[in-house]
Parts: sequence; C-alpha cells; structure tokens
Amino acid sequence: MVYYFYILYSRELDKYYIGHTSCRLEERLRRHNTNHKGFTGRVNDWLVHYCETNQSKTEAVERELQVKSWKSRTKLVQLIERTG
Repeated sequence: MVYYFYILYSRELDKYYIGHTSCRLEERLRRHNTNHKGFTGRVNDWLVHYCETNQSKTEAVERELQVKSWKSRTKLVQLIERTG
C-alpha cells in the first residue's frame, strides 16, 4: 500500500495544511474541500502544492511530524519550490 505525505494551500485563507493519507490523493483533496467541521472545512479552495509517496504509514507520519516541527512558513515554501 502507498501512503502520501502532502501539503495543501488555500489562497482564501493564505494558509498551508500538512497531512498524510493512504487513500487516493484526489479523493482526500475532495474531502478537504467539502463543508465539514475541521480546519480545512472552512473554505473549499484547497490545492495540493506538494506530495511525497511513502511505502509505510510510519514513514508518512514521520515526514508529516518532521515538517510540522519546522514551524516555519519559509522552510515550507522552500520545500515546495525545490520540487517546483
């Protein structure tokens, strides 16, 4: 099974969202863009700005936690731009 680590961006909020999933990324994005109570449910303009595939859930979660620990928008943008 393939797991994805991903970064979404909302232009309306000017915010990034960092997450991981085992489902198809298109399906996960669709769910983020529906009206629900979570952070991403406030708007429906989320786009995938970065994605990595991982062979295990552990790898995807570790990568998510690593990037979240940066607490730096600058480093996040640099990661996204490097893969441009």
